[in-house]
Amino acid sequence: MGVAKILIESGCSEEVIVAGLLHDTVEDTEVKLDQIESEFGKEVAQLVEGASEPDKSDSWDNRKKHTIDYLLDSPINVVLVTFADKLDNMRAIRSDYEKIGDEVFGRFNEPKDKQRWYFESLAEVFSKRIADEPLVALLREFKAEIAKVFGKT
Repeated sequence: MGVAKILIESGCSEEVIVAGLLHDTVEDTEVKLDQIESEFGKEVAQLVEGASEPDKSDSWDNRKKHTIDYLLDSPINVVLVTFADKLDNMRAIRSDYEKIGDEVFGRFNEPKDKQRWYFESLAEVFSKRIADEPLVALLREFKAEIAKVFGKT
């Protein structure tokens, strides 16, 4: 719901908002893209597909590198869904970090230094792709959240 809220507040289209609601569905459930297309239309299905990792069996490093590379040239609405997802993730991580410190990284498959690399790399990509308000303000917030958790680099 946090992803959809960010997209609503950013003035995104209904299709982008619905894709934000469904962004993890294919990765985390038995629902397939054709079911999403049948229920919500081709555009929503394409956005969900674009915001999903293509091969969950691949290594963490390869999956994250793929995401970073893909976002450099992907359709802007895929970038928006992914950005809202990562901003929502960083808000949650920062909130938990303030409560339990570095213990929060025990919840992840990779350690803090790799999480730092990933989120800082995403911030670089989003900085290249996002140019309009209110998203620029949210991008500043995203970078501030990263700095609060990982420190300034």
